[in-house]
Amino acid sequence: MLAAGLLTSGFVAAPARAANEAADKLVADVAAAQQVAAFWLGDDGANLRNATPYSVQTAVVGERVSATDVPADTKPGYIPPLVPSVSGSPNTKTPVTSGKVFFVGADGQPHWCTGTAMQSTYRNVVATAGHCVYDTQSSAITLDKWVFVPGYSAGTTPWGLYVGEQAFTHYDFRWYSDYDRDYAFVNVYNGVVSSPSGGLTDIGRLGDNVGGQGLAYNLTLDTSVDVFGYPAGPHPDGKQPYTGETIESSSGSTLAMRLTGLPADHPIGVDSRFTGEGSLGSSWLASYDGGSRRGHLNGITISVSDTDGDLRYDTSVSPYFDGQLAAVYAAAREDWTGSML
Repeated sequence: MLAAGLLTSGFVAAPARAANEAADKLVADVAAAQQVAAFWLGDDGANLRNATPYSVQTAVVGERVSATDVPADTKPGYIPPLVPSVSGSPNTKTPVTSGKVFFVGADGQPHWCTGTAMQSTYRNVVATAGHCVYDTQSSAITLDKWVFVPGYSAGTTPWGLYVGEQAFTHYDFRWYSDYDRDYAFVNVYNGVVSSPSGGLTDIGRLGDNVGGQGLAYNLTLDTSVDVFGYPAGPHPDGKQPYTGETIESSSGSTLAMRLTGLPADHPIGVDSRFTGEGSLGSSWLASYDGGSRRGHLNGITISVSDTDGDLRYDTSVSPYFDGQLAAVYAAAREDWTGSML
């Protein structure tokens, strides 16, 4: 139903396989996945509650530029969103596909970013910033004990906890830290909750429970998007308007950016007052419908910037979504996981 005109006239399936994809295991096997779930759900979720927003690359020096051309490598493509198979979604205008990704950072402490459930063949894919999955601060390849909690609110896990099994990103980000490719798509196991006996109970696939956002790529600048995330950090002036405990939203149109100190040739921006800590990985949804809470992912926050120098962040930054991103996503959406129990 969403963007019917676009989907019927401009639908282009993502490439079947990415020539430049990189895939890395997040856990060795289901036994290790069970241990990860126990780490986060044990002691009544103490590690979830005590996690702090990830503070790596939360702000960048950037300026808005008047460029209108974008590095599109194919014609625009749209992959439709997924409606959940189960009932009971909360009555809210914000998407329950948004949630927090939790992990243990290079400092050995629990942290979180924002993530988004995506449409996929096996209903098991989460999108977030690449550096919220891949460890850019140490010699480790990926961040440890990676999980996704959709619909996270004030310490609760209303739709369960989903342990990451494998991550896909672009080869250039994995090996060369090219931030034009700072995105990742993670396959997760079926969700789990703590059982009354102290063990784990399987609650089914992510997409069946909360649905999944579609994907849009190679779009023109000035595309209207709604941004959803969990900002928590302060502005440069010290004011801290967000708590990070509930999902926040903003809206604007995409624009060209030039960054200083971050290797990215074609970043894009959007008007947003989100602070960086916590909002890394936030979804930018094109053609978003508040009734169905679905749209098409067309950006992922990798940093924020104060472009006018007033000591208040005003712009969120994302890689441009092109056909190479769509191909990385296509690889992830065909990867099966299943239950870890």
